[in-house]
Amino acid sequence: MAFRYVVKKRVFGFDESKSEKYVAASFSIGEISYDRLCDQVTKEGMAPRGVVKMVMDGLIDALSTYVSLGATVKLGDFGTIRPGLNCKSQSEAKDVTADSIYRQKLILTPGKKLKDMVKSAGITRISTNGEEIATGGGSNGGSGSGNGGEEENPLG
Repeated sequence: MAFRYVVKKRVFGFDESKSEKYVAASFSIGEISYDRLCDQVTKEGMAPRGVVKMVMDGLIDALSTYVSLGATVKLGDFGTIRPGLNCKSQSEAKDVTADSIYRQKLILTPGKKLKDMVKSAGITRISTNGEEIATGGGSNGGSGSGNGGEEENPLG
């Protein structure tokens, strides 16, 4: 398996020159539906589809309950899910109110199995405009080099 990326032009506004740079951006082949995920789990785990769907629905309900209470939920090798917030900074503590919070989110911290999968994955550049890209197979095979055959540093 390899993570795929495309090269994108970005304008960075943190300096006065508004300089344009090229960066690597993650490339997705699409979205997997809940039904398709349940079907794949059925094939992998050899449990009937109804049981898989029932367990996944129950997991979602349980996560909703515990996270809404403010709990961090450990999901074994999958990882940990916890609630998080983004807030505008204020000069004084008394000025921090619910109105200064502009986003509520869930934060997934991957567990060992997912972290190991990411470490062992290669990196492959995807051409979006017909340019020819030389690659070395697209996967580092767990060697730790992480370049997947690409010689240049896509981040500069």
